[in-house]
Amino acid sequence: MPKSATSSNRKTPSKTTSLAWADDTELVSLVLDLEATNSTNLYSQYTIGLHAWFLDQVRQINPTLSAYLHDSESEKPFSISALEGQLFPTGKQLQLQANQIYRWQINAISQPVVKFLSEWLIQPPTTLKLRDAVLQIKQISIIHPPTTYKHLLQSSTTNHKNINLSFLSPTSFRRKGHHFPLPVPVNLFHSYLRRWNDFSGMSIEQEAFLEWIDENVIIHKYRLESVKVAAGKRGSVTGFTGAISLGLSQSALTNIEFTQLFYALVQLAPYCGTGHKTTFGLGQTCLNWVEPELNTPVEIVNSQLPKRIEELTAMFTAQRKRIGGERTEKIATTWATILARREMGESLQAISEDLEMPYTTVKTYVKLARKMLIQQESGVRSQESGVGSQE
Repeated sequence: MPKSATSSNRKTPSKTTSLAWADDTELVSLVLDLEATNSTNLYSQYTIGLHAWFLDQVRQINPTLSAYLHDSESEKPFSISALEGQLFPTGKQLQLQANQIYRWQINAISQPVVKFLSEWLIQPPTTLKLRDAVLQIKQISIIHPPTTYKHLLQSSTTNHKNINLSFLSPTSFRRKGHHFPLPVPVNLFHSYLRRWNDFSGMSIEQEAFLEWIDENVIIHKYRLESVKVAAGKRGSVTGFTGAISLGLSQSALTNIEFTQLFYALVQLAPYCGTGHKTTFGLGQTCLNWVEPELNTPVEIVNSQLPKRIEELTAMFTAQRKRIGGERTEKIATTWATILARREMGESLQAISEDLEMPYTTVKTYVKLARKMLIQQESGVRSQESGVGSQE
């Protein structure tokens, strides 16, 4: 676990609301009110640090669960948000403002994670540290109520009303090995159904339900914007933000079981998020119509790193293919991520901790990446010189 993302301070915050839920609870969402102690720079991929901090909190209470959350290849039974609050651009980084409150959401979608949270809340930490940034935990409260999957199913609406889904952070799906940045109903509900089948104990036959979704879900309106973001540990993601309004056809209502599940999965969305990399802040979802904010200063800063990663990845991939390199795409993405973050001013030590790679390996990769970049730039200059002499 990255050292910069951990905290051993486990005293009770000065203002923690009274929090309790039934032992059979399977879903709950908490929001932490955080106050910056000083105006401090924050690296653009800070959600990696939030992810690591949360897993370290789990490790201190339940090491087995922490290892499962970190290593499991199955659906992750939690999600987190990015920080909500006034972040200001400063050069290639963001800045936390002293005495400002920032909100951060943690969502649990399985009973073991909910149980961890109940134990954690007995004596939660007073601070959250993201490298040089220290945030005081002022208050912890419930934002989405404790519930169970059975209750979601039983309480799903019978009014058959239209529903709104807003995607508050960049959202994307994986499709045929690539990012798919559109909220097509089949992709949306496939995303929710995977979590449902993994954690509810009430598995639904996937193919039949998704065929029903494809035939019967109607898009009434949408307002979407595409956005590129560096998410997770390597590479960049093309996603979308915005809102969509959905409803069901009249013929859909004859299938009572699927109609009930449709509305239950809608209620699940704010807990589990939408799409992939939800444990790194992507896909945060709410059930209100929220217009996307366009081209904000923070968005512009956050777009610099993923654009550079994408540019370098394409360059390194093309070069490695020419020389017959193995595992071309994975290595190209790793080199691009390391070099781009180094160009943004991050230290090799911090990068190695975030990527959970040995420092010596990161140092070697950045040297190789720079060498390949120089060779590429030299080749371009030679070609331009050749064209000039021909003219």
